Amino acid sequence: MTEDRFYHALKVSEDLCFGCTHCMNVCPVEAIRIENGKATIRDNWCVDCGECMRVCPVNAIYVEQDDFNQIFRFKCRVALVPSVLIGQFPAEVTEAAIFSVMREMGFTHVFQTEHTAGYIIRSMIEASRDAEDKPVISSFCPAVVRLIQIKFPALLPQVIRIKPPIDTSAIYFRKRLENEGYHPGEIGIFYVTPCAAKIAAVKSPVGEDSSPLNGVINMDLIYNKIFRLIKNRTNRNSISPGEMLPLLSPRSIKYCLTGGEANAMEGRCLAIDGIHNVIEFLEKLENDEFTDLDFLELRACDQSCAGGVLVGGNRFLTTERLNKRAQRFHGVADIPGDVKAYSGFLSERISLGDIKPRSMLILDEDMGEALRKIQQVRHLMCYLPGIDCGACGAPRCQSLAEDIVREEARLTACVFIQRMMEKHQKLSGEHAIKIIEKIWGRKRLEKNCNKKGAENDSE
Repeated sequence: MTEDRFYHALKVSEDLCFGCTHCMNVCPVEAIRIENGKATIRDNWCVDCGECMRVCPVNAIYVEQDDFNQIFRFKCRVALVPSVLIGQFPAEVTEAAIFSVMREMGFTHVFQTEHTAGYIIRSMIEASRDAEDKPVISSFCPAVVRLIQIKFPALLPQVIRIKPPIDTSAIYFRKRLENEGYHPGEIGIFYVTPCAAKIAAVKSPVGEDSSPLNGVINMDLIYNKIFRLIKNRTNRNSISPGEMLPLLSPRSIKYCLTGGEANAMEGRCLAIDGIHNVIEFLEKLENDEFTDLDFLELRACDQSCAGGVLVGGNRFLTTERLNKRAQRFHGVADIPGDVKAYSGFLSERISLGDIKPRSMLILDEDMGEALRKIQQVRHLMCYLPGIDCGACGAPRCQSLAEDIVREEARLTACVFIQRMMEKHQKLSGEHAIKIIEKIWGRKRLEKNCNKKGAENDSE
């Protein structure tokens, strides 16, 4: 990946997309436009929150994933498993049985992502105590970090520079395997991801030159594989030979849920989930409406990772199951002994590098030119109707005005402007139709009884 572009995991199937605008209207960063009757995603704006995927009525938006068979390129094949995967299964299915099936699928090792969560919390508390700007903001959710980069760059200094469990656990376990005699090139670590944002974080990490992981596996894919194998067993909880994993503490089990960080930090802490709730709160924070907060846990998904777009189960049931599992392990230490033994090694590698702003709001790098373009946008808004109908292929009139200034659209994309120009004989009806066809596709205005909701809709 080049530094000037984001990788994003959400893709649009042109065969399925019919340009309904549901995704465009729900996108929190206005990264989607309609072109030739299809949704398009702007790479540098998308934060991979997955809101577009949730609302697509025809499943035209999907998450790109790595081939599962890539794990077999490595002698030592590690599945890095977040606790939210365990929360997908009924209470009677044990963790040991799940990990046993994963070894049967081809992994030589299974390791729990939150194994280093206690160490991370301790590091975050220390960093928070030393921070000059409060509140400090968690770096756990990659969608939120990217959101701050592009929409709230002034708040970047407050993002805590501590790596999340996905990175810290990968670094720790890789070192452990090397100490056991494995050559670095023999070790492949693959994260089982509940969301698209963590795929993007592995493919183009923020604050680091490269990721300690070798790939990602979508949670919905691996869950279905595991559950199918477990159901076919006579004894669902039978265990094949292999390493028994250490127990996680209750706090570590619940780390991926809303409040997982905030409940462990010092001072006045808030946990906010849901990307639109996060944006609303960050806007207030940017306007200095809060002065007495110490720590913010911000998660893009409702119920945090339990609500990730790749989590197949109900997010509320998943949360309930994890809370019940956590109760069973009362008394387990937050920082396991094996992690303590590597604390010196981890302390040198747990810090994130510089997180650079990538503001989508900047119309030009030159300040003087940017101010001139802002004035252009304001001038264009005098002519645009302010209805935000989306018929121009942009989510709002303001978005269209900004696209025009960026030379990515024309004023005539607005159907209301077209009508006024036709009235004053400055635009022909034939030309107006061609403009609409360019945005919505040639056959969009033709009668079609097979489209969704029409007479012959098969659904």
